[in-house]
Amino acid sequence: MRAVILMFDTLTRKYLPNYGNDWVHAPNFKRLGEKTITFDNFYAGSMPCMPARREIHTGRYNFLHRSWGQLEPFDNSIFEHLKNNNIYTHLTTDHWHYWEDGGGTYHTRYNTWEGYRGQEYDQWIPAAYGKNHDQPHENGLNTSFDPSTTEEKWNFLKYGKSNLAHLTQEDTSYSSVQTMLSGIDFLKGHKELDNWLLQIECFDPHEPFVMPQKYRDIYGATYTDNIPNWPKYSHYDEEKESENVKKLQIEYAALISMIDEYLGKILDYFDENDLWKDTMLIVNTDHGFLTGEHNFVGKSSSPWYDELIHTPFFLHIPEFANMDGKRFDKLCQTIDIAPTILEYFNMKDDFDRDGNSIYEALRKDKNNHKEILFGINGGHVNIYDGKYVYMKAAKDEKNSPNTQYTLNFNFMKGFLPDIFLNDMQYVKGTRFSNWMPMMKFNLDIPLLSANSFKYGNLLFDLENDPNQLNPLKDKKIEQMMIEKMVKKMKTVDAPLETYQRIGLDKEASKIA
Repeated sequence: MRAVILMFDTLTRKYLPNYGNDWVHAPNFKRLGEKTITFDNFYAGSMPCMPARREIHTGRYNFLHRSWGQLEPFDNSIFEHLKNNNIYTHLTTDHWHYWEDGGGTYHTRYNTWEGYRGQEYDQWIPAAYGKNHDQPHENGLNTSFDPSTTEEKWNFLKYGKSNLAHLTQEDTSYSSVQTMLSGIDFLKGHKELDNWLLQIECFDPHEPFVMPQKYRDIYGATYTDNIPNWPKYSHYDEEKESENVKKLQIEYAALISMIDEYLGKILDYFDENDLWKDTMLIVNTDHGFLTGEHNFVGKSSSPWYDELIHTPFFLHIPEFANMDGKRFDKLCQTIDIAPTILEYFNMKDDFDRDGNSIYEALRKDKNNHKEILFGINGGHVNIYDGKYVYMKAAKDEKNSPNTQYTLNFNFMKGFLPDIFLNDMQYVKGTRFSNWMPMMKFNLDIPLLSANSFKYGNLLFDLENDPNQLNPLKDKKIEQMMIEKMVKKMKTVDAPLETYQRIGLDKEASKIA
């Protein structure tokens, strides 16, 4: 049994020809759709980057209990489970968050891993060695939509420019290209071997949108300055920023065209060596990106609209080869990836996961879930039932209590501030911690999400309003979705504080 996961960061389904896009040049994604099952109703869960990866490792939601952070001692990573049962696992990636404090326990769950540096503001190239980091480069670095002069912005530019100076040859210095080529090298070395899983994980097309000019040329983009390739996550003024947003959309599309080029090389290798007959292939992402929709750019600063949470997903399983080239419209989610991989390798464990293997959905042509949850810690709690999406906001502007349950105290780039830890308590374990005792403390200020109270509760009918342009005001439907939300939250052992934060503690006490 062999498996390949090809994961991209920030890949929006509306920019792919597989989902109706007619202007982005991505012929190999179109070709991928002919070789795999294309999922039309696949959703992300815990947001953003590292929480999504934690779901892939564990098959469990985590945004209800914990913000961005490491894998916990009580988390049950399927990749470690495979490793411990003689399935060789290898990760090749340029997703630099793996080397930050808040991501440092993920990549070490694999037998081996290799990493390629230089994405975003990875603290890699020393300024002395990046002497030309202030010189012009075809990609520039422009933090459009961000008028601030904060120290964080300066670090973005300082480290980003030093890393940018490193980009010379496409195949030897662009880290996402190196990542995909190293994945092919692994396949070459292991094509005669059995019992392995390879994860090829690219940071692109995450911002900053950096690629050789030839990919911009596809779209006739001849501008050489003021390239909006590093946008701040924010609401934008459509009247003032429309031209920048149009350029931004081209930058994002051009980067998709670059990753499409190397996706094609991986598909070539599958074709030439007939890996389709005995190798699973998953192509997925963590979340999408707003490029002007709903008057937002980026993610996290907005509610989790469909462009962000409704993700592309492609799957080839030799057992279901007769379904390749077809579409599957049943409801599935990121939490389903882990149990699907375990079933593929004929491996069982007794860990109580929130996800379900996609095998059963494919065999019976049915939804993998009646309802799904999704969201970001401290933001809206969202539920989707196949028709309606309901986004439950904080009950008040304080957005409290936002309690964290954990056995580690790191955020993205460092330790959590003492102010959050001074009042932490040692508490009994729950299903979330696999019954292991843990610590809890309160984050009065959400570290990533916008305060949902600002946007209020939102209800959409996705069947009739797929672009979420017309929020519903229907108390009966809202109450129905609240009841579904509470029942689903109880099923996955959401903490009491989450109900309290969004004002559903009274409803939770009524529902068994």
